Amino acid sequence: MPSFQLSALPAEAFAHLAELGEDDLARLGVRRVRADSPVGYPCRVSLVDAEVGEELFLLSYTHHAVESPYRASGPIFVRVQAQERILAPGELPPCVRSRAISARAYDDQHLLVAAELCDGELATEVLERLFARHEVRYVQLHNARAGCFSCEARRVAAS
Repeated sequence: MPSFQLSALPAEAFAHLAELGEDDLARLGVRRVRADSPVGYPCRVSLVDAEVGEELFLLSYTHHAVESPYRASGPIFVRVQAQERILAPGELPPCVRSRAISARAYDDQHLLVAAELCDGELATEVLERLFARHEVRYVQLHNARAGCFSCEARRVAAS
């Protein structure tokens, strides 16, 4: 049984953006963009790359909202009208498998205890290795080239 499950960001956290005009979005530091390539626009809610011509929001998001020196935020894409994707334990979506991945493992104090770089096709092996360590509470995955947050992996309870 896989030791981890990836989670997308919740759709409801971004649903209100679709109702805002350009001026209101700009005040929030959010931009509407259109995908002009089949890769390069990974949605953090649906965990798929947007299709060419699809509209997305580009915004800064606090992906590690913890009281720790490792608190962090950065740019993410969210497809307009994105539906939150629920993944099965051990499932890796194509937007992870197709990219170089930085896996950052944190403990109960939200301190970094391990980090690895890998080809996305090898992310399962890396996550299994990280979760084999008792002190690892969760792992955040980042797209290594651009450095932006991708998704989070949590330990799956053994049954």
